[in-house]
Amino acid sequence: MSKNTQHSKFNTQNSAAAAPCGVLLIDKEPGMTSHDAVAICRRQLKFKKIGHCGTLDPMATGLLMLVIGKATKIQDLLMSEDKEYKGTMTLGITTGSQDKESDILEEKEVPAFTEEQIDDGFKKYMGDFEQTPPMVSAIKKNGVPLYKLARKGIEVERKPRAVFVTDYAIDRIALPEVDFTVKCSKGFYVRTYAHDIGQDLGCGAHLSALRRTRSGKFTVDRAMTAADLKTASPEDIQNAMISLAEISLMRGA
Repeated sequence: MSKNTQHSKFNTQNSAAAAPCGVLLIDKEPGMTSHDAVAICRRQLKFKKIGHCGTLDPMATGLLMLVIGKATKIQDLLMSEDKEYKGTMTLGITTGSQDKESDILEEKEVPAFTEEQIDDGFKKYMGDFEQTPPMVSAIKKNGVPLYKLARKGIEVERKPRAVFVTDYAIDRIALPEVDFTVKCSKGFYVRTYAHDIGQDLGCGAHLSALRRTRSGKFTVDRAMTAADLKTASPEDIQNAMISLAEISLMRGA
């Protein structure tokens, strides 16, 4: 083997050893898509093998987990864990997307609900139940995301999905707004949750604000802000990443 070949092989091994690997927690800002966050991280880190663990709607803020390098192998595992969200539902207004991002379908007067009446609406959605995914979602029908069909005014039948809620709290009532916290399974649509509670209360509702605060063992208070990510150096990002070894300890593996 020539010296040049040996040198080339050594450089390749060194490069592989130096490849970034871990999970980066981002506090997503409103208007940013999950894909935007991945694209910014790829640009700042100058590294392509980056994915995300679960889409957050553009209007939502909070915890977005990016998997980098070999950490992409545990992407599905991390996505399968329970989540916690803080949201605001606005009663009396029903929208096509079940959140504030689309046209109003119906408006109704909001009765002077008591805290107990609102709590009864939430209580129905405790434990195991089924949700019908909204048309404006990333679920695919014959390979086409539902949101693309929705943009064309096409509505298709969606199969209900099994989900669960382990706990909830009503944080503030200032009618027509209700702030809440919900701890739920993966694949849970918080806007459908708000919509369905509104239907049960008889006045309709939509999700007007959403923030993901936890996913599995990871919390948003450890996350890098979206603004910091946009100016971060590769070293900044690598220093902020959680290693696979730490993740294994956190998960009790």
